[in-house]
Amino acid sequence: MPPARIAVLPGDGIGPEVIDAAVGVLREAASREGVPLEVEWAPIGGAALKTSGEPLPESTLAACLGADAVLLGAVGDPAFDAEPPPRRPEAGLLKLRRAMGVFANVRPARVLPGLEGAGPLKPEVARGLDLVIVRELTGGLYFGQPRSLDLAGGSAVNTLVYTRAEVERVAEVAFRLAEGRRRRVTSVDKANVLETSVLWRTVVEEVGRRHPSVELSHQYVDSAAMALALSPASFDVVLTENLFGDVLSDEAGALVGSLGLLPSASLGRGPGLFEPVHGSAPALAGKDAANPIGAILSAAMLLRDGLGLPRAAERIEAAVEAVLSSGPRTADLLPPGAVAGRTSDVARAVREAVAARRNGRARRPRGEEAEPLRGAA
Repeated sequence: MPPARIAVLPGDGIGPEVIDAAVGVLREAASREGVPLEVEWAPIGGAALKTSGEPLPESTLAACLGADAVLLGAVGDPAFDAEPPPRRPEAGLLKLRRAMGVFANVRPARVLPGLEGAGPLKPEVARGLDLVIVRELTGGLYFGQPRSLDLAGGSAVNTLVYTRAEVERVAEVAFRLAEGRRRRVTSVDKANVLETSVLWRTVVEEVGRRHPSVELSHQYVDSAAMALALSPASFDVVLTENLFGDVLSDEAGALVGSLGLLPSASLGRGPGLFEPVHGSAPALAGKDAANPIGAILSAAMLLRDGLGLPRAAERIEAAVEAVLSSGPRTADLLPPGAVAGRTSDVARAVREAVAARRNGRARRPRGEEAEPLRGAA
């Protein structure tokens, strides 16, 4: 088997610490499954600005486009807050997403065993939260033209536009994802008010007919937001447009208990971009205090959805569950008065748990791989 090529972009703030933890776990899981890795480290964001003057150097972009998957830490540095937008760290991430052609943001939200009381939900409600939000990334209100702001005249314009192709390709990702889960897709729109949502619903139903094993339902966004808090177990895969997905994915993340637990993937037709949901948290940088679980679970997503290696991914996920159940935890997951573990403590415990496991939770025969999760052409 040729080595899988991974571009690793630590980024800013706590990014280098959590990514160092994630890469150690990634290497351990891959080696246990006999998968060689070829890792190339590259700067992005503030770290790149400080060394090259560019938030996304050409060498970093080339490494990402030539990789099988990209693992990113976090981007953001207050030292550049006064700079114009093109000279800020975040510009590097936006440029990278455009260059990689990613269009579907996949964000799992699951309450892990032992953490039922970490969030705002009652434990008996939290226990059933295990869903994935698939958000369209490139269309909708955030990118529609024309757009304008006339403060003196007291008016502003944004344009909500979606095309059939944009809806179809992200819907395909959601249905393929559901086929490997509980086979339910809830498409969230506002078809009682918005013409774009009528198109959205029509195209999603067409895609659904190509996946007859998956149950499709539709829900208005206001109803979905309420149901997400009251009965999260009713959702499996949630498919929605850019603005609605931005709001609902943050709501789902808050219900889990800590942003430090949450992984994500941005997928297109080529290599995927995998990163924890949390930001760069500069106040925690260098203190060995950041929660590395989101980055570690992003590495698991990279193995499953980027490389088609579910056995290795499940090995990591099972190890994370074991450590959170009886091992060290960082401060964001502790009750008052408890002693927090360090980033390195958690990373070491997960890595050792990965090494100790005979296998993950997968039932796939050894050596058999799955197709990476990518969008339609």
